[in-house]
Amino acid sequence: MTGISAICNNPNSKTLSHNSSYWYRCWQGFKANRLAVIALLVLFIIIFCAIFAPLFSQYTYYEMDLAEANRPPSFAHWCGTDDLGRDVFVRLWYGARISLFIGVAAAVIDLVIGMLWGGAAALAGGKTDEVMMRIADILYSIPSLLIVISLMVVLGPGLHTILIALSILGWITMARVVRGQLLQLKQQGYVMAARGLGAGFWRILFKHMLPNALGPIIVTLTLTIPSAIFMEAFLSYLGLGVQAPIASWGTMANEGLPALEYYPWRLFFPAGLICLTILTFNLIGDGLNDANERLSHR
Repeated sequence: MTGISAICNNPNSKTLSHNSSYWYRCWQGFKANRLAVIALLVLFIIIFCAIFAPLFSQYTYYEMDLAEANRPPSFAHWCGTDDLGRDVFVRLWYGARISLFIGVAAAVIDLVIGMLWGGAAALAGGKTDEVMMRIADILYSIPSLLIVISLMVVLGPGLHTILIALSILGWITMARVVRGQLLQLKQQGYVMAARGLGAGFWRILFKHMLPNALGPIIVTLTLTIPSAIFMEAFLSYLGLGVQAPIASWGTMANEGLPALEYYPWRLFFPAGLICLTILTFNLIGDGLNDANERLSHR
């Protein structure tokens, strides 16, 4: 029994209470990627502006002034105005709140469902694992746009509908990543020892296995967020997302496209922020992936 306890307490296996040196090494590896660090700073700026920029403006995202319609960028309106005279700058950062909220919320939901599904499949093994992953494969084969349109018909357009639609299929990639990582860890000595000591299913999953798979899980999470942001923008662009007068980057791009020839700033700014935000998350994900690979080879 003493030998089993020693294996369970193996310092080479990370638990939920692992020391800060691991995270310090992760940060050192992440800092080695300068593009990832720059992307992280840009992301902080975007989040800061989304929270505080509208608070210091004299305009609101819904206030209309037809006399100021389609004004080009100026000191009065930094990003110009739209066809209803609404300030594009303020609407951009209100839209950032919507788009970032959708991205983060959908990623967190995918993380929870994916970890539970993938972890349960990996630990159960056998026919249970086979059935669970075939269910995931069937769901993955369903076009996401079909799910979204069906939900729009039943529930109506809105934030809650987008979140539900993204959550129905979005967790499958996370589940596959978690399952793949846990299958590798399943035969490790400390996991088998924990079973020998009588540790329960959930204790083994959350205390001994998932902490050791955090690297790939976090990388997948950071890449899930831009996918959800793009999907929200795409749905809002099609008119299936948030409804007026609420602004999102997708709705603003949809409104700006017909005016591209004469008022290009109405499309340029929301489309530019969509691209910039997706790029920052992808670069951050690449930086985390590089840091994880460096740690795994040590």
